[in-house]
Amino acid sequence: MAAAPPQSPRPITPRLPTGPTFDQELCGLVLDTAPRLFAVVQVYGEGLPDVDGWIVAWGVADHSGRAHVISIDGQARMTLTSPDRALRHFTRRPGITARLVWLAQPSAATVDRTEAA
Repeated sequence: MAAAPPQSPRPITPRLPTGPTFDQELCGLVLDTAPRLFAVVQVYGEGLPDVDGWIVAWGVADHSGRAHVISIDGQARMTLTSPDRALRHFTRRPGITARLVWLAQPSAATVDRTEAA
């Protein structure tokens, strides 16, 4: 008669990884190094009751502080040492000022395109 194989006193349960998954690590890397997006807005009549404003360009500030700006009509493209340097290019007419409007810092990332905004 053959003897039954010995039974382990405790069953072995596979261990699931406890640290972040690779996709989570990638998303964290993306959030840590994401460029900041901003709009260049021209304002006419600042301080007056009928003040008006419009977007004239979009820009991206990278981790080094440099800014890459493109006008709404696509005619002007600039790489500048800082986002603030873009303002002087859009304030050349009398009564027009310019300012930067920053989009909020990104707080989420995903590797799934269908979940992306």
